[in-house]
Amino acid sequence: MKKILKVSLLFLIVVLSLILIFNSQISNLITKTYHPTITQSVVQKNINKPANFDFSKAKSVDFPRVVKAKLNQSNVKVIGKIIIPKIGIDLPIGKGVDNNTLALAAGTMRDNQKMGIGNFPLAGHHMEDKKVLFSPLYYKAKVGQYVYLTDMNKIYKYRIYQRKFIKATDLSVINDTKNKIVTLITCDATGVGRLMIRGTLVDITEYSKSSIDKIYAQ
Repeated sequence: MKKILKVSLLFLIVVLSLILIFNSQISNLITKTYHPTITQSVVQKNINKPANFDFSKAKSVDFPRVVKAKLNQSNVKVIGKIIIPKIGIDLPIGKGVDNNTLALAAGTMRDNQKMGIGNFPLAGHHMEDKKVLFSPLYYKAKVGQYVYLTDMNKIYKYRIYQRKFIKATDLSVINDTKNKIVTLITCDATGVGRLMIRGTLVDITEYSKSSIDKIYAQ
């Protein structure tokens, strides 16, 4: 009995040690496995649900938060998708900026914002893995690249025209505008400031699988 207890305790210590050592890698892997079914009916069901837009309460992603988010992934109110083919971003868009949503997807920053109308701001985490969530924005996003948003009804094509570092407290960038733009926000390298990427709307097309396949092929 004592031997079994010792072996079990040793196993538990090893598992906990591995989790501590590979905390970031495991978190990134869990985030990458989130691929929700996104259809027009799903979007319509989620679009009018209440959500949290208090970005000041958003926490950095760690192992416990990612696990919690994965276990509660059905609570993410998916309303579309963002694709930036040149830098490898292909993420669900969730409504709001609660911790569950931001651990797995990009999140909308205002209630009632609409793709293709005014300013459409999105927030996403900058992770250690350069390929996860909004990390590619920091390392690869450039003026001239294209950002695609879809609500599974239309595809909205934006051309990036601005890359700028701003203060974390500068929330004026999420305000609505007369111009039809997309605003993408993620942390800078320090985690203290923010990187803002902006694009202007250049085209709207009907959603279809063939259209999406062409975007992926870029």
